[in-house]
Amino acid sequence: MTTNGSEQATSTDEQYSLLKILGIWLAVVVPMVILAWVAKPALAPDFESDPLGAGKVKLGLLAVGLIWQFVLSLIIVYREEGDLRWATLKQRLWLNTPRDPKTGEPRRKLWLWLIPFILLIFIIWSISPLTWDRWFVSLFPVFAAPPDGNIGEVLQQPDLQAQLVGDWLFLGLFLLLAVFNILGEEFIFRGVLLPKMGGVFGKWDWVANGVLFGGYHWHQPWQIPGSIVVGIFALALPARRFRSTWMSVIIHSFQYVILPFAILGVLGLV
Repeated sequence: MTTNGSEQATSTDEQYSLLKILGIWLAVVVPMVILAWVAKPALAPDFESDPLGAGKVKLGLLAVGLIWQFVLSLIIVYREEGDLRWATLKQRLWLNTPRDPKTGEPRRKLWLWLIPFILLIFIIWSISPLTWDRWFVSLFPVFAAPPDGNIGEVLQQPDLQAQLVGDWLFLGLFLLLAVFNILGEEFIFRGVLLPKMGGVFGKWDWVANGVLFGGYHWHQPWQIPGSIVVGIFALALPARRFRSTWMSVIIHSFQYVILPFAILGVLGLV
């Protein structure tokens, strides 16, 4: 098989239909919504009386949903390709060195494009709570973030920081969430879906992918507008342009570069 862009986009199978794209999308949306809006209220203690306990339940449940996305990605690949060998995963999920958009050849120097895209995602993260997210919540107040909606803000509370000292379970749950938030979301959206969306959306498949990614966040609806912008321009665009899911995996991972150190600081280890 040659290495031009169109043939790589189709891989070894035909492109997905719109129905199949939406079916896979729902297969990740519905479990996350159930875990966040049904299981969490049923299982978690009241946040006001036990914020740390509520936070652990939330982290654990979200991790379950994200692990499911990772497993679902592997199930889909296995059903399509017949095995889960590294060579198969690498080809099907675009887990390869970035490729030149014109020639389709791998070029290591293209990794340098990570720099502007990482800067872009930090800019979007800093703007989102003040613009798109705030506008969305003002129109739909029912989707406003609950008290434990933003883990960064929660960790700034002095009383909670005192409770976190020496709490390794919280750190472990957070790291589990972080790993599968990256692998689960990137494998399913950029690895499984993006290479198969061109048949429906053509050259705008990366835009559609970013919209689906943002719209998947109904378990955290106050973040949907910002997640759409991040999904389109900071994750789907580099993955699509360079035919490499590693680009979006690395860019997405920077969301979790700072918070672990903040938690370790609270635990008294740094």
